[in-house]
Amino acid sequence: MRAKTCLTFIVVMLFLVVFSESTNGISQDSSRHRMIISLHSGWKFRQLGSDEWKPAEVPGCVHTDLLAAGDIGDPFFRDNEKRLQWIGKTDWEYATEFELDSDFLEYQNIELVFDGLDTYAKVYLNNTLILKTDNMFRRWRISCKSMLKTSKNTIRIHFESPINKILPVMTKLPYQLPAGNDQGEKTSPFTRKAPYHFGWDWGPRFVTCGIWRPVYLEGWDQVRIDDLYFRQESISEDNAGFSAIVELAASGPATVMIEVMDSKDSFEVTRKKVVLKAGTNSVAIPVQIDKPILWWPSGFGEQHFYDIRVEILNDGEVIDEASEKIGLRSLELRREPDQWGESFEFVVNGIPVFAKGANWIPADSFPVRVTPERYRLLLESCADANMNMLRVWGGGIYEDDKFYKLCDELGIMVWQDFMFSCSMYPGDPEFLEGVREEAVWNVKRLRNHPCLVLWCGNNEVETAWFNWGWKERFPKQVWTDYEKIFHGILPEVCAVYDPSRPYWPSSPSSNRKDEPNSPSMGDVHYWDVWHSARPFEEYRTQFPRFMSEYGFQAFPSLETISTFTLPEDRNIESEVMTAHQKHPRGNQLIREYMLRRYPEPKDFESFLYLSQVLQAEGIKIAAEHLRRIKPRCMGSLYWQANDCWPVASWSGIDYFGRWKALHYYARRFYNDILVSPVEENGKIAIYVVSDKREYVQAELVTSLLSFSGEQLKAFESNLEIKPGSSEVVLDLDKTELLAGQDSRSVFMHCFLTRDGEEISSNLLFFRRFRELSLPKPNVRVDCRESENGIEILLSSEKLAKDVYLELDMPGMRFSDNFFDLLPGEVKRVKLISRGNIELEDFRSELKVRSLVDFIA
Repeated sequence: MRAKTCLTFIVVMLFLVVFSESTNGISQDSSRHRMIISLHSGWKFRQLGSDEWKPAEVPGCVHTDLLAAGDIGDPFFRDNEKRLQWIGKTDWEYATEFELDSDFLEYQNIELVFDGLDTYAKVYLNNTLILKTDNMFRRWRISCKSMLKTSKNTIRIHFESPINKILPVMTKLPYQLPAGNDQGEKTSPFTRKAPYHFGWDWGPRFVTCGIWRPVYLEGWDQVRIDDLYFRQESISEDNAGFSAIVELAASGPATVMIEVMDSKDSFEVTRKKVVLKAGTNSVAIPVQIDKPILWWPSGFGEQHFYDIRVEILNDGEVIDEASEKIGLRSLELRREPDQWGESFEFVVNGIPVFAKGANWIPADSFPVRVTPERYRLLLESCADANMNMLRVWGGGIYEDDKFYKLCDELGIMVWQDFMFSCSMYPGDPEFLEGVREEAVWNVKRLRNHPCLVLWCGNNEVETAWFNWGWKERFPKQVWTDYEKIFHGILPEVCAVYDPSRPYWPSSPSSNRKDEPNSPSMGDVHYWDVWHSARPFEEYRTQFPRFMSEYGFQAFPSLETISTFTLPEDRNIESEVMTAHQKHPRGNQLIREYMLRRYPEPKDFESFLYLSQVLQAEGIKIAAEHLRRIKPRCMGSLYWQANDCWPVASWSGIDYFGRWKALHYYARRFYNDILVSPVEENGKIAIYVVSDKREYVQAELVTSLLSFSGEQLKAFESNLEIKPGSSEVVLDLDKTELLAGQDSRSVFMHCFLTRDGEEISSNLLFFRRFRELSLPKPNVRVDCRESENGIEILLSSEKLAKDVYLELDMPGMRFSDNFFDLLPGEVKRVKLISRGNIELEDFRSELKVRSLVDFIA
C-alpha cells in the first residue's frame, strides 16, 4: 500500500535556519514571506530490488528501520553484530509521498533541503534525478519549484552501499590507503562518512545509510537569511565590539533595511540600509555593547548570553528574521617560548585555563537515537565531574547543534576535530572539493558557539605518518595529499569563515616544528600505559605541555552487561563477551595490570568491579600528576568520556549513562581545588592545586592513620592558596614518617577545608593494594528521607576501600560512589534519581560492598 502524506500548515516563527530543530514542522513568518515544510512523515524503505516496502523513520537509518520492522534482532545483543554485516553491503531505497497547498507553490523560490544524507544517495523528485550526494557531513539544497505540484509528489532516494561503491575504485590504485581501524574492506578513507561506522577498537562495525538529519521544503519570496554570524572583534571590561554578518539570498535586486537588536536592550537598535543583488549577499553591521557581561568556562564564572535578533525589512515590513544566543569572550591559544619549550594553553578572557576533561565519541552507533535528553544526561554528567573541556574526536560525527548549545550552557569548552582519523586520504580534485564544502558548512554552522575553542584537522594522522611506519611504506604523494587537506583546505576555510579561533593541524602535533608527539610543544597522546603495558607510575615520568589523550580500559557494570548477554555468556572469555571487547589484547591487558596491583578477583562480577577500580586508580595517577605540573602542562583530556554501545572500553560513562568508578574519581581529581600527596625521591610531597581565579584561605590536616582509625601522626597548617597555582605545601621524609610502622597497615589522609567545609581530600598508600593488610569492614548503612529525596549515611570502624553502592534501577545514580570510607567517618550520599522510588523499595534493592568483598 502506498503511504500518503497530507501536510497541514502550522504557523510558527522561523529562527536561524542553520539549526535543525527549526525545521521539524511547518513554519511561516507573520507576513508569509517564508515557510518551511517538514518532510518527516510517511516514509517507507526497502532493499533495492525487493517489492516489499516497510515503514521508515526520518530522521533515521536503515539499521534502526530494520530493527523496528522486526527484520533483525537488537544489533547490540550478544554477537548479533557479525550477522548484520550484509546491511552495509546492500543498496536501499527510501520513498515518501506528499501533497502541497496551492498557496505554497506561489512562493517565488522553493528548495528541497537535506541537512544530512548518509552517504551515497541519488535523490529523485517526481521521478526526476535532482541530486547525487557523497558526503554525510553537509547540507544539500536544491531548487525545485518547477517540479512540484499540488497533487501527489514523490521523493525517492537510492542509497548505494558505501562499501560496494568504493571497492572498484580501490582496485585501480597501485597502493591501498591505511585504515587500521576499518574492520572490513578498508574502504573508509575514500568516503566522507563517520569513520567509527566501519569499526574501531571500542566500537562495532555498522555501516549505515539513510536520511540521518532533517529534510524539508523551504519556500521564500524576495529575500531570506541564509546565515548569521557574530564575529567578535574587540572585548574589554568597558566595551565589546562585534559584527553581525548577515548572509542573504536574494531572488533579484532589492533594497532592504537590516536591523540588529537585543531582547534585553543591551545596546541600541543598529540599522543599515543595503542594496542587494540577485544571489548571495554578505552584509556586516558593527555593534557595540558597553560593560559587557562575559561568558566563562565552567569554574571560572557564569555562562552569560545575549539574545540577538536580526530583522530584514522592506518598506517597513519584516520579510525575514533570525535570532541567536551568543556569549562574549576573548580566546587565545597561547604558544610562547618558555623554559620547557613552547607553551600550549587556552586563555579565556585573559585567564589561562587548565583544561580538565575527556574525549567525546558519538553517543550511539546510530546517531539518530541520541535524543536531547540523552545529550543532557551525558553532558551534565561531564559538568558534574568538574570537566571544563571535551574533545570531539575526529573519528565520529560533527555533533548536533543541541550538543554545542548544552556545552555553551554548561561552560564546557569544545576542542573540535574535523572528521578525519587514523587514515590517509585521497587527493583528487573531487574529493578535495567535497572536503572544502564539508568544512565550510560545519564551520559556519558551529562558529557562533562560545564553547568552541579550537578547530583541529584530524586525529593521529600526522603522528601515524611519522611514527607508525607509514612514511616508509607509502609514496610521497600520500603525504602531499595530506598537506593539501590539513595544511591547505582546512586552515584556509577556518581563516576565512572563523578567523577568531585557532586552527591546529592534527592531534597530537607540534605544528610541524618537531616530532609530532613532542613533550616540549603542542599536544601529546600518551599510550605506553596500556598499549605497551607500562606501569601506571610511568605517567609521572611524562611532562607534556597538553595531554589530549591517555587512557585505560574497564568493563561496564553487571547491570549493563546483562542487557546484551544471557547468563551463560557471563564469562570474560566467552564468545559474546569477546565480541564486546574490540581491542585484541584488551582482556589480557586488564588482567595483567589488575594482578600487578590487586589480589585475584573471586568471580565474574568481581572482575568487572576490579577493572573499574583499576581504571580509576590509573587515570587518577595520571590526572593528578598533570595537574601538579601546571603551568608546564595545561591540559588533561583522558580517553574517553562515553560509549556508543555497551562494551569494555576506556569510557568513564557507559552506553546507558551509568557512571563507572572513573567518572566518580574524576569528580574528585578534577575538583577546582585538589590536595594531592605523592612520593617523590624518598619524600612525601603534599601538593595543593587550584584552578580558582581568587585567593583561597584553607586549613590542611595531614594524618598517618592505621586501618582501624588510630591517628599515628598529624600535621596541621593554614594555607593561602594562590589563584591558578600548584605548590608543595608540605614535604615529609618517608622514612621518618613510617618509622616503627607496618607500611602494609597504614595510610596517609590529607584533608583540606575552608570555613569548616571539606573542599578536597585524598589518601596515599605505601604499598600496592595487593600487598595491603586490608581489614574486613562492617559498613553500617542508614537510609532516610531527606528534603531532596533519599539520603544514605554510611560509617565503619575500619577502613573500607572503594565502597560501591549498587542499585539496579535505570536512571538513578549516587552523588558519590567508589569512595574510601575512613574509620569513624560518617559519609552522606544522596540518591540522584530521574524517577520515583519508595524508601522501603530502595532499602531492599541497595547493595553496599567494598574492595575486600570482591577479592578471593
